[in-house]
Amino acid sequence: MPVEPPRPPVDPNGAPRYGPVAIALHWLLALMILGSVCLGLSMTGLPFSPLRLKLYNWHKWAGVTILALSAMRLLWRLSHPPPPLPARIRAAMPGWQLAAHRGLHLLLYLLFFAVPLLGWAYSSALGFPVVWLGVLPLPDFVPVDKDFAEAVLKPLHKIGAFSLAAAALVHAAAALKHHFVDRDGLLGRMSPLSSRNRLP
Repeated sequence: MPVEPPRPPVDPNGAPRYGPVAIALHWLLALMILGSVCLGLSMTGLPFSPLRLKLYNWHKWAGVTILALSAMRLLWRLSHPPPPLPARIRAAMPGWQLAAHRGLHLLLYLLFFAVPLLGWAYSSALGFPVVWLGVLPLPDFVPVDKDFAEAVLKPLHKIGAFSLAAAALVHAAAALKHHFVDRDGLLGRMSPLSSRNRLP
């Protein structure tokens, strides 16, 4: 007697869910980015002091962690394709929304890598090597050049960080719109609250 193949896990609204690894990486990255942005905003206005140096180190450690998590997430995504959007959700979304959905995700992935790398380069160009968690020294991939650091790398890192924050806010607003306005269950696909019906 043939064995029926397992059905794809779904949320209560019938939408296929992401797996636990994808969900964990998504929310870890979200928390790390939020914390890093808050650190960056709070430390820049402080006078030179031990506290400011400590916050700068924490900010750099967070950036390296974000870079590592982003690499893990990209590798996982490439080897584990995301569950497709249900036909009913795709049919209800105008073409521009589908294009914006894809474009925003591509932009987020680009900024996940660009912002930490620019921060790392900025620190190296200033002559301050990055030592992750105060234990693991990381290589400097740009030479020391303080003028280049201040004139080019610092503004690029700042612009990238604000762009990442803005893109994340748009992503969150779109998810909330789907949840509270459209009520289509899209947010449930990435919700960490339910332990049932997840993809592997």
